Amino acid sequence: MDTDGVATEGTPEENGPQGPGEAPAVAQQIFGDRLPVAVRYTELLATAGVQRGLIGPREVPRLWDRHVLNCAVLAELLAPGASLCDVGSGAGLPGIPVAMARPDVSVTLLEPLLRRTTFLEEVVRELGLTNVTVLRGRAEEMVGKLAVDVVTARAVAPMDRLAGWGLPLLRPYGQMLALKGDTAEQELADSRSALTKLGAVKWSVIAVGEGTLETSTRVVRVEAGESPGGVKAATRRAKAARAGRGARAGESGGRGGGARRRR
Repeated sequence: MDTDGVATEGTPEENGPQGPGEAPAVAQQIFGDRLPVAVRYTELLATAGVQRGLIGPREVPRLWDRHVLNCAVLAELLAPGASLCDVGSGAGLPGIPVAMARPDVSVTLLEPLLRRTTFLEEVVRELGLTNVTVLRGRAEEMVGKLAVDVVTARAVAPMDRLAGWGLPLLRPYGQMLALKGDTAEQELADSRSALTKLGAVKWSVIAVGEGTLETSTRVVRVEAGESPGGVKAATRRAKAARAGRGARAGESGGRGGGARRRR
């Protein structure tokens, strides 16, 4: 508004965030009959996601290309019926786009912050994503409690630290897929020693979405061996398994003891 009190056209930031726009034509190819669900998710990111601080206002005009489609093409790398954990899911990226593109994949959104898990639960409920579970917690707390075929992450932490969180959650011979952009090669080079100690047997930088997206998505793929997460993770898994067996035995013994007293 000018000094005379007459409204004038301001910058996009002054007028509030712009909308995400119509879904690009390629979105139909990626999401198929779930495209309306993807459209609604993008609208939720542009409104409630911004209002709750999960998405920056300046990201709204590029939600489709830079966020939703960029994440959804990870679906190319998943086997039929795979189980997946999205570590540090935040606003649901990349877990929710993958779940929409691949309804056969079971997705767990793992996020430690309450305000984010609340948002994720509301989104999953509104979108009717029956293949998605929201779990509040940290990855290191889930070792021995959660085991999946694939771990995903986006903009969570440097590669060596991320591998320390993600690899222990994998089943033997599972894979971690980390969206890393231009830093992918350097982060991978810097973390090779840590990856070896964490039970990884193969790693590479790959591009997904080539021929589909204008700019393909760069992904660090880390493949685990027989003992994902290394010795410490194996020890924690074994301890959790023993605790689980002990709890089940205690329940069984309690029921049996009751039966004997009744006799």
